[in-house]
Amino acid sequence: MKSLRKTTGRVEFYIGLVFIALCLLIQIRSGQFFTSNNSVDILSAMVVPGIFAIGEFMVIVSGGFDVSFPALASLSAYATTKLFLDMNYEGGALLPLLVAIAIGALLGALNGLFIGYFELPAMIVTLGTSSVFKGFMQGTLNSKQLAVIPQGMRNFGTSALFVAKNANSGLTSRMPMTFICCVVVLVIAWFILNKTMFGRGIYAVGGNPISAHRAGFNVKRTRFFLFVFVGMISALAGMCRTCMMQQMHPTNMLGMEMNIIAGVVLGGTAVVGGSGTLLGCMLGTALIVVVENSMILIGIPTVWKDFFVGALIIVGTGISAMRVATANKPGANSRLRKEGSR
Repeated sequence: MKSLRKTTGRVEFYIGLVFIALCLLIQIRSGQFFTSNNSVDILSAMVVPGIFAIGEFMVIVSGGFDVSFPALASLSAYATTKLFLDMNYEGGALLPLLVAIAIGALLGALNGLFIGYFELPAMIVTLGTSSVFKGFMQGTLNSKQLAVIPQGMRNFGTSALFVAKNANSGLTSRMPMTFICCVVVLVIAWFILNKTMFGRGIYAVGGNPISAHRAGFNVKRTRFFLFVFVGMISALAGMCRTCMMQQMHPTNMLGMEMNIIAGVVLGGTAVVGGSGTLLGCMLGTALIVVVENSMILIGIPTVWKDFFVGALIIVGTGISAMRVATANKPGANSRLRKEGSR
């Protein structure tokens, strides 16, 4: 009974129930949701938002918001793709991925420098750097759509782990190799947050920077390296998007930040920082992805997508506000932080 009360008291439990209920509703209305090819399509659609959500989750847990990651990913992916096209590169995708990740680390370090060492608000800094990244891409690099990408990147984007076929309709869907990138990033983030002092520092800084400093955590360094890591995985997500689409559109990822933040907050991550789980983050992101990709299956016009996503943002913010109110009650702070660290 104690374990049951503990489970049902977590936000992830209720988000999971909502997610299951939505999936069942779509299945009842369409009869196609639980088909193998549609399941693969949903997982494929989760790759880029999932990687972005992991990075944003870590930033929100640390007590800030990052709205620059779509621009950072676009700049990293565009610069890398253009560089290797100009080189007539014919090798595999590994080297372009590593170069993009390195560029993402440098751009993330710029965020980390101002936020960590100059102690400026994360929201304001990332709003500014988002414009800087977009301006540099459009002005200095003279960005335009690249209809052709290097062969190695094309092969990586079209390679499949397996192919699922719907026995009734004959439709097939392939699980892209990029899905491995999402899984690897998820495992690395889980290990960092749960098994390292750096991860504990992220939660501690988000809970109370002054207390974290007194406990021995280097707050400035923690924030700096956090944004370096977020820059790296954002660049990886941008490359995955480019490889999957088989082209590089410089503005394709811009504007994704609100949906990603909505999914993270919807998953129970406290907007004030210090509390949240990767499980809730991925459940909230999956809920947003399902809403975006399955409306047509239940006969709802896609023009209503923004309405439903907006409603989910309000619900997610309300859940987070309730958790903050609960945390402010006497004796509740330590319990909430303990739950979030798990």
